[in-house]
Amino acid sequence: MDNELMLCRSMIIAYYEQPGIGWHAVEKAVRHQLWRKPDWSRAELLGMGLTPEQAEKTERFLRNGAWKDTASSRRDDDRADVAVLTPFDDAYPSILREIAQPPWVLYAKGRLELLARPAVAMVGTRVPTAYGRHTASAMAEELSEAGITVVSGLARGIDSKAHEAAMQGPGSTIAVLPTPIDTCYPAENASLFQRIAERGLLVSETPVGTKLHPGQFHQRNRIIAALSRATIVVEGARKSGSLITAKHALQMDREVFAVPGQITSPKSDGPNELIREGRARLLSETSQLFQELPWLTGQAGLFAGGAGGSPINSEAESLEPEERRLIAFLQDQPLSINELHELSAIPFGHLNALLLNLCIKRKIELQPGSIYIAL
Repeated sequence: MDNELMLCRSMIIAYYEQPGIGWHAVEKAVRHQLWRKPDWSRAELLGMGLTPEQAEKTERFLRNGAWKDTASSRRDDDRADVAVLTPFDDAYPSILREIAQPPWVLYAKGRLELLARPAVAMVGTRVPTAYGRHTASAMAEELSEAGITVVSGLARGIDSKAHEAAMQGPGSTIAVLPTPIDTCYPAENASLFQRIAERGLLVSETPVGTKLHPGQFHQRNRIIAALSRATIVVEGARKSGSLITAKHALQMDREVFAVPGQITSPKSDGPNELIREGRARLLSETSQLFQELPWLTGQAGLFAGGAGGSPINSEAESLEPEERRLIAFLQDQPLSINELHELSAIPFGHLNALLLNLCIKRKIELQPGSIYIAL
């Protein structure tokens, strides 16, 4: 990168992080090459199309000149192993260059190589049913094993299940945050946040120190769709963040798939409506995704699991027939140990041992009220 580009890049990062400076202001700054001289007048800045408030901030920002040293030192953020990417960096994802307003700055922590891999988004409700949890986990596992990177938003529910499952395979996962890169939201996902930073990738376009506000969730949903060749909606209400992500994907001319659900379940209103209105293709198994998008197979194959088997396959093979039966029961609905005993006819002592093993293997989970659910 030559000195001119380095100066441009430094200005973009520092200017972007100024409060009140949005995408269009940065675009004007780049188009008029503001980094080339420090003495722009207020009239010149207003003539570029900046608002009076932006012109005042920009005039002060350029006159100060500290951004040249401060921002250039942010190329590698030693504080938290955070990469700061602009469209002038090689690691900036090329897929983002295809959208109308690609982010000027991305903050990333973890495996940057995932930004160059084929990716599919998986989104859904924060309070999924057992069916939704199982579907998200199973599909994310299969996609990751096939070499697809699964993108989601680190929210409770479907997002978390997708991230957890995808990290078990070679495709891994990207979590797009509504918060700055150093902040986990929701706080209860702190452990997952840390594991993704180590084994996957965290991404945010929100500058460090920015307070959380509702608009950041819409920005997060937009980036989820933009990083992905296709978006899968598992469960969600008609007016939900999941459908906003699907809307962004459609506007970007990306593929949208939806998992059908019971017509009596409010959690499936969103996906069912997308399918009914022809805005999404019905998806009942991951193999359909590759049938509908055959070109994705070749791209993903470069990163798929080897013939030696994956952790997912090894774990599935290690399940006993009785364990698989219990999981099948719980995939239909949450059940108590008494209900499982009645359905399976397994003696209580042995049943307790099986349920404990399945909890350890993270196949099921014990909920309040002594109810078991499939993961």
